[in-house]
Amino acid sequence: MAFEEKGAWVALIVGIVAYTVYLAVVLTRAAGGDLPATPYVDALLWSIGAAIVAGIVVTIAVSIITRRDGLESDQRDKQISARAEHTARAFLVIGALGALVLALLEAEPFWIANTIYLAFVVSGTIEGITRIALYRGVMPAW
Repeated sequence: MAFEEKGAWVALIVGIVAYTVYLAVVLTRAAGGDLPATPYVDALLWSIGAAIVAGIVVTIAVSIITRRDGLESDQRDKQISARAEHTARAFLVIGALGALVLALLEAEPFWIANTIYLAFVVSGTIEGITRIALYRGVMPAW
C-alpha cells in the first residue's frame, strides 16, 4: 500500500471520528434545547485541534510501523492526489456558499460555523474516499 493511501485512510478515519465526537458533545450539551444557544466554540476548536494532532501522530506511527514500504511518490500518486483534491474542492465551495448565504440572512453564528465545519468534513471525507477508490483500481486511463 502506498504511503499516500495510508495517509488517506488516516485522514478519513480521524476526520469522521473527530466530527462524530464533536456532534455528540454538542447534542449532549443541547439536551433537546435550542441548538444555537448551546455552547459549541470550545468543542469545535478542541475537535479540530485533536483531529490535527491525532492525524499527525497516527501518520507518524503508521510510517514507523510500515517504514519498509517506502515514501516515494510517482506520477500515479500525483494524478490520484490531483483528482481527489479536485473532486473534494467542489464540496468545500458548496459549503462556503451555504455559509455565505446564512451570513447574508443573518443566521445565528452557530449555524454559520457548523456549516463551514461540515463543509470541511464532507470535503475531507470525499477526498479520502476518492483517493482510496483510485488507489484500489478505479483509476481511469489518462
